[in-house]
Amino acid sequence: MDQDISIRVKNLSRRFGAAWAIKNISFTVAKGEIVGFLGPNGAGKSTTMRILSGILTAQSGSAWIGGISIAGNPHEVKRRIGYMPENNPLPNDMRVVEYLRFRARLKEVPAAKVRAAVEEAMETCDLARTARRKIIGTLSKGFRQRVGIADALLGNPEVIIMDEPTIGLDPHQIQSIRELINRLRGRMTVILSSHILPEIERSCDRVVIINRGRVVAAGTHAALREEFLPGDRYCLRFSGEKARVLEALKAKGIESEVVRCESLGEALQELQLVANHARVEGPAIMNALSDASGICLHSLAPEVPNLEAIFLAATKRSWEETIEPQTTAATATAAAND
Repeated sequence: MDQDISIRVKNLSRRFGAAWAIKNISFTVAKGEIVGFLGPNGAGKSTTMRILSGILTAQSGSAWIGGISIAGNPHEVKRRIGYMPENNPLPNDMRVVEYLRFRARLKEVPAAKVRAAVEEAMETCDLARTARRKIIGTLSKGFRQRVGIADALLGNPEVIIMDEPTIGLDPHQIQSIRELINRLRGRMTVILSSHILPEIERSCDRVVIINRGRVVAAGTHAALREEFLPGDRYCLRFSGEKARVLEALKAKGIESEVVRCESLGEALQELQLVANHARVEGPAIMNALSDASGICLHSLAPEVPNLEAIFLAATKRSWEETIEPQTTAATATAAAND
C-alpha cells in the first residue's frame, strides 16, 4: 500500500433494495490533502462517506484508511478517523466542554490527555473563549457546526470526514468554517461534501465528482477544466450583429463557438465564446474585430470556468453516457419485436 495515500477506495458498491446507491467507485486521497466530494442529490456521496466511516458496510469492493482495511478492521479504522455527519447530532442539554470531554473518553483518549485534547480542539475551532461553558441547545447553527468539527478533531485522527459542514449557514459563518478547514491542510487528510461549490473551489486541493453512483471526474480544478471545458473563453460586449463577429474572427483564422449571447439593450450585446483550437490571445481577437465593419467592440475579458460550470459539464456528460446506451438498447429491442 502506498505510504503517501491516506484513503483508497477500489470498486466499492452498495445497494439498497433493487437500487444501487454506489457502484464500482474508485478514488484515492493523499495524506494531508483536502478533497471535495461532489454530486447531485442522491448521487451516493453520503453512502460513500458512511462506508468510509464504518457506519455502513459495502456489498462489494474494498476501502482502506491509512493502509488498514475498513471491512477487515473497522474498530482500528474508527480510531483513525473523525466523522461529522450531515445532520450533526448534538445533545442540547450539555455544555460544550462537558460534551467534548465525554466524546474524548468515548474515543479512548487516555484520561491524562482528555483535558489537553479538548482544549486543543476548542482552540482550533474558536470555541475556547466564546462558547466553552455555553449549553449546546443555545448555540447558533454556526457554533453547533464548530462543535461538530471539534468533536471530529478529538484524538488527533489521521482522516477527517465531513458531510455538508456548511449546510444552513450564513455567508459569515461559511467563511469562518472555510478558514477552520484551511487550518487543517497538511495536518490531517480531509474529505468533505458540500453543495456550496465556491467553498469547495476555495478550500479543496482536488475534487471527486460522483453521479448516479459512479465517479465521473476527479482531479484539480485546472485539470478538470481542461478535460470538460477546454479552449480559451472570452466575454465580449459589442454593438452590431453576432454573425459579423464570428465572420470577422474566422477571416483571421480564429475558429470559435458561441456559448451564450444576450442583448443588453440599445443595440449592445454580450457574447461568450470559446476558441476551437490552440490558445487564442485577447489582442488577436481585438485586432480581428477592429478591422471588421459594422462592429463596435466595447469590452473584451477572458473567462475562466468556475467549479460550478465544470460540475455541470461533468454530470451532463455522465447523464448522456448512461442514457444514450439505454436508448440505443431500447430502440434495438423495439425493432426486434416489430
